[in-house]
Amino acid sequence: MIQASGRRILVSENSSGRVPVHLRRVVTEHGSQGAAKFAGDGAVPRTDIFRTVPGLVSRMIWSTSASTAIPFNGTDPTPLVASFVPEPGETRFLVLTFPPDAVFISPDFDGPAALAENLAVSPGLAERFEPDGKHQTPTVDYGIVLDGEIWMELDGGNETRLRQFDAFVQNGTRHAWRNKSDKPATIAVVLVGARTPDLTDYDDGL
Repeated sequence: MIQASGRRILVSENSSGRVPVHLRRVVTEHGSQGAAKFAGDGAVPRTDIFRTVPGLVSRMIWSTSASTAIPFNGTDPTPLVASFVPEPGETRFLVLTFPPDAVFISPDFDGPAALAENLAVSPGLAERFEPDGKHQTPTVDYGIVLDGEIWMELDGGNETRLRQFDAFVQNGTRHAWRNKSDKPATIAVVLVGARTPDLTDYDDGL
């Protein structure tokens, strides 16, 4: 059984108008007679506030595996997730807050320490990051900007700015997130594991 936090959370705490670090997560299940009931109501357990990257927050809200079935068995799946990148038939639901890019060019920014922390916090995903922040996953990602604005950069310098409530679909393409503003930006995204062809199947051979 998923345990709710020690105190009842009626709404996500958000007095500043920005997305709070600790989000409320409500989970449902079926009772013994099949009636719908609440399995848990509390803060997201797998919330990581980066020490080496001020303002960077990773929250894994939920995940499913290829064997996930209904009714829900009452066990929170997120602590057991060994890779943030889902296999085909799996999903990951994340809410991520990005600090302004200025954080990464600060004189006291420790790149190696940030990489080490990212590897610990986001296994399976952090290993895919290139030095410039670009990465690619075998997933279809669909999400929405909850707060702030953020740039999605693709190959060849092609980029677009996403503002609050803009939605996006990332079809397994190489990309980077750039926060060129002076405020945090938060996105909610669901990664869906997808089947991929052999790289030689692409028309351009890349």
